[in-house]
Amino acid sequence: MNFDALVLGSGIVGTCVAVHLQRRGVKVALIDRKAPGNETSLGNAGIIQREGVYPYAFPRDFATIAKYAGNRATDVRYHPSAMPKLAPFLLRYWHYSRSDRHAENARAYSALIEHSVAEHHEMIEAADAQPLLRTGGWINAFRTIKAFNRALAEASRWRDEYDIPFDTLSNEALHHAEPALGPALVRAVRYTSADSVSDPAGLVKAYAKLLQKLGGEILVGDASTLQDGWQVTTDAGVVTANQAVLALGPWSSDLTAKLGYTLPLEVKRGYHMHYVAKAGPALNQPVLDSEVGYVVSPMARGIRLTTGVELGLRDSPKTPVQLEAIEPIARETFPLGERVDAEPWLGRRPCTPDMMPIIGPAPRHKNLWFAFGHAHHGLTLGPVTGRIVAEMMTGELPLVDPRPFRADRF
Repeated sequence: MNFDALVLGSGIVGTCVAVHLQRRGVKVALIDRKAPGNETSLGNAGIIQREGVYPYAFPRDFATIAKYAGNRATDVRYHPSAMPKLAPFLLRYWHYSRSDRHAENARAYSALIEHSVAEHHEMIEAADAQPLLRTGGWINAFRTIKAFNRALAEASRWRDEYDIPFDTLSNEALHHAEPALGPALVRAVRYTSADSVSDPAGLVKAYAKLLQKLGGEILVGDASTLQDGWQVTTDAGVVTANQAVLALGPWSSDLTAKLGYTLPLEVKRGYHMHYVAKAGPALNQPVLDSEVGYVVSPMARGIRLTTGVELGLRDSPKTPVQLEAIEPIARETFPLGERVDAEPWLGRRPCTPDMMPIIGPAPRHKNLWFAFGHAHHGLTLGPVTGRIVAEMMTGELPLVDPRPFRADRF
């Protein structure tokens, strides 16, 4: 049970790291407590966000902060009991969200985003996962002209700064593109360079099968048993390797703390539910009801309704009040049938205060590598992160300069 590298975490990021390492002749064991794609990577809107050059910032205007402070908004809710613990993180998040700092981070972040679609396409083809892929973008839809105009100005800035293409959709064009949408949505911006997938967890599983085809192994194990050296206890016994990669998403901080690192990693929680689509026109692509704060996305399991952000402790019980609040609104917007899932799914997005992932070598441990903290863009950035980490580990010139994402920036 000796390997060249152990990759801990079989979400989209860890699985892509393992594939890229195995391709380079590195003998890999991908280790997780669950099968690939069954935690955070399972629940998202399925969008590969080529337009996402600006990571999601903390609001800095008083009106928006006051709206969220009331804790009745449909797109952001919080647990009051969690605020004492989260306050230092949120203060740093607010600090990095100032327009000049946000723009500076976007310049680094956009280098990752630039390669997101192309890197996915390459891996999708290698994994024979083309049936899961939808091209043509996604729709950001609005209920008022005022909100649409603000989004149009933002999209125009992204186009001018980072060459992000988009279409504007009039009321008629929006309902021609998505005839099933209700009349409340009147305008939209469509980001045409983005793609989406019909089963995010299925995509991770396809990438995991590619790993096995290349000769890598997938093992069930407990990352908390990691010992310097590196070795981990799995169901198949103790496995060892010269190098290890931590790609445990929101659970990465447990292990980094054990190793002596204090990294500012918190979570944004979110929920989803699947519904049967009623008879009539189908939903063709993901649609964000921007002013309410939810996405309806066509998935293999049905129409997936995803919520915005819930700020709470990572391991607190489910409190799907957002889902209950937006479901009646979503039913007025798209003809949703009965619920498919027995209960709402809860996921946890791993976030850093500067909105950028942690990618690169551990500062104080030889042959230990970090790949986590991708927040809302884990699906988007999985393959490009995997490639960069593998290139660094094997001494190649990385596709993207990894220095802005180093762990010791904090």
